[in-house]
Amino acid sequence: MTGLRPSGRRTDELREVNITRGFTSAPHGSVLMEMGATRVLCTVSIGDGVPRFMKGQGRGWLTAEYSMLPGATRERGQRDATRGRQQGRSVEIQRLIGRSLRAGLNFKALGERTLHVDCDVLQADGGTRTASITGAWIAVHEALDGIGLAEKVLAHQIAAVSVGIYRGTPVLDLDYKEDHVAEADLNLVMTAEGRVIEVQGTAEGEPFEMSALESLLRLGKAGIEELVERQRQHA
Repeated sequence: MTGLRPSGRRTDELREVNITRGFTSAPHGSVLMEMGATRVLCTVSIGDGVPRFMKGQGRGWLTAEYSMLPGATRERGQRDATRGRQQGRSVEIQRLIGRSLRAGLNFKALGERTLHVDCDVLQADGGTRTASITGAWIAVHEALDGIGLAEKVLAHQIAAVSVGIYRGTPVLDLDYKEDHVAEADLNLVMTAEGRVIEVQGTAEGEPFEMSALESLLRLGKAGIEELVERQRQHA
């Protein structure tokens, strides 16, 4: 259906996707992930050692941090350092990023190393958490490839996308104009094989039917298949 969405996209159409590897040179892996007007810098640094609770097990770890820069939205936000603590939203999102990426790693093959993932939102127009996961997977691949461990450690390719009900219709990859008025909003994380890692969803007002949920999941799966192909072009 065309004409429904503010952007003019079809209901099953992703925003324009642009992926830039090696966007910064200091980290082991670096990707600028762009989904429409949403831009997230995803970096990965590899450190020796693991958290204390994992020492001596011969296994690695991955931890993630997420932040939105003050100028990422039209109304300037406060830095967490200025506020004195992280926003609850930032903590929730970085936990999602960490859980999602850990689901695709063989930590035994990594050895006692830690992958430090940082996702910094440069510009926000909806879907920042899903763009972070999709971009961060590429950055993890780049980092591991640099030390010759990508094939051994990466057990699953992972991508994520948002779907929602906008004006009564299921749509793929919501931008802000759709997201802030959507009747339902859902974030889906999957492997390239089509296996589900996490589903986050809620009705923003009236409850919705199970048939609508099934439609959203089908839309999301198709969108992730497209994103997986784009990842492969840059991994």
